[in-house]
Amino acid sequence: MSAQSWNRREILKGVSAATLVGVHAGPAAAQAVKWSAGTETPKLKAPANATDCHHHVYNAKYPVDPRSTLRPGDALVEDYRVLQKRIGITRNVLVQPSTYGTDNRCHLEALAAFGPTARMVAVVDDTVSTEELKRMHGLGVRGIRFNLAQAGATTPEMMEPLSKRVNDLGWHIQINAPATKIMEIMPILERVPSPIVFDHLAHIPQPDGVNHPLYAKVRALMDKGRTWVKLSGAYADTKVGPPSYSDSSAVARAYAKAMPERCVWGSDWPHPSEQSKHLPDDAVLFDLLSDWVPDAKVRHRVLVENPAILYDFPKG
Repeated sequence: MSAQSWNRREILKGVSAATLVGVHAGPAAAQAVKWSAGTETPKLKAPANATDCHHHVYNAKYPVDPRSTLRPGDALVEDYRVLQKRIGITRNVLVQPSTYGTDNRCHLEALAAFGPTARMVAVVDDTVSTEELKRMHGLGVRGIRFNLAQAGATTPEMMEPLSKRVNDLGWHIQINAPATKIMEIMPILERVPSPIVFDHLAHIPQPDGVNHPLYAKVRALMDKGRTWVKLSGAYADTKVGPPSYSDSSAVARAYAKAMPERCVWGSDWPHPSEQSKHLPDDAVLFDLLSDWVPDAKVRHRVLVENPAILYDFPKG
């Protein structure tokens, strides 16, 4: 059995990366990360203040929403910090998953642990008070998520009224939904006042890719200057798979070429949709940026400048 397969098996068992990697290992040393295949560092060097704009944490001490269907194992702050070291990213955006519904305590606790280098996207419903929104803003929340891909606490009917409320705070609404659902709610998205962020390439279906009508719809929203797309989740809709994810990569390249100022990158760690399948290699996922955004200055914009604008990070 190879060392690589042994590491992968141990990761799948949830063994802490600290047991597999010496605490004195240098930054170039191989590092196993919980919920991530492989151990090598990326070939692509992350610039200073590079931002992972999409990841989650999971902690069994917090109750799950009874409506949730996706319930991954623990993925803690200390586990994510090992990923940060491996990839070379220093800023991060926590995204509330469907697992916890509108109970944001798990991610707010993690947000506090990460400190000023982190921001968060919360999940709320239409009963949330203005005082609570303002409280979360002070803690570092900068958007709310509508996850229509999983059973959850939010509905399309909540989008427009909540968009109006969070727009007053300078927040955005974040959309995670399959293509058919996004097409269905497009009339709502075309009139909401707040900025919009689409998860995972807006789930453009394959093999149609950029020829699917949803791509043109999303691009039209981007052209209006208030919509962003996360270059993330290459595995979400691929028919080709790793290491090239060539079908998803074609979509990502198209977004980045047409509107680099409206693209950000995310790891989607701990890859909750993939834990029952084959865990991706986060170094491979990060290296896809060399193909998606080949120009170093544009890549800096995607990894550093755009997140600073969207999530209100300090400049520089």
